[in-house]
Amino acid sequence: MEQRVIPATGEALPVLGLGTWQSFDRQPGSDLSAQRSVVEILERGGGRLIDSSPMYGHAEAAVGAVTGGRAPFFYATKVWTEGQEAGVRQLERSMTLMGCRVLDLAQVHNLVDWRTHLRTLRRWKEAGRVRYIGVTHYTESAHAALGQVLIDEPLDFVQVNYSIVERAAASRLLPLAQERGVAVLVNRPFGEGRHLRALAAKPLPPWAAGLGIQSWSAFLLRYILGHSAVTCVIPATANPAHAAENYAAGSGPFPDAAARKGMEAYVDSL
Repeated sequence: MEQRVIPATGEALPVLGLGTWQSFDRQPGSDLSAQRSVVEILERGGGRLIDSSPMYGHAEAAVGAVTGGRAPFFYATKVWTEGQEAGVRQLERSMTLMGCRVLDLAQVHNLVDWRTHLRTLRRWKEAGRVRYIGVTHYTESAHAALGQVLIDEPLDFVQVNYSIVERAAASRLLPLAQERGVAVLVNRPFGEGRHLRALAAKPLPPWAAGLGIQSWSAFLLRYILGHSAVTCVIPATANPAHAAENYAAGSGPFPDAAARKGMEAYVDSL
């Protein structure tokens, strides 16, 4: 799998990771064999980053149960609450659930009380409890607010929705992140599955194979990875077959600007 550099440090990160929204939310004691298989496929494919949140129900606990908090995984989670003390408690619980002594990336989820939590995260980073810090959102309506935080605050990461259907981030937010030296995680690459379902019955364009594309999931992922500001895309799944298909799309070269325009035009025409 291709890797891209985290601007803040120069550390290399594989371009595809794993989201856990809904797909890892399993009650304690549930069968996690599918989730375990997905993580094994991620690791075999060269991926490292696993992204979760307290908002995702039991997902953090499932991640911890499946991975044991071990290397080489890059553990990303979020703080999603109001107030400093509540935020600290939530972060500490996340570390326990995921089995991490140090969080690789802690993010303020959907900008909830972000000023308070960024102060906490900076202290934790100085103390070595967190390696990177960032902010997230999943809707276009929040892009302006995310952009202002990028301008006003020193951050390592921003997580944002971006896809061939939801392209708004490319107009301002992605170039701004690149300008500010901030790594970009992309969520909702498949629009929570809606894009794939809409395209499933449609034929791939005849020229897709020339871009290393054999499936609609690869089409959507490789389009996103064609943008140079994107560091890592985090599709969520608990389906091992889907995971294998996703991570097969992580080797370059990725579509250039002209090819991406053609991909947009094709999808728009369907």
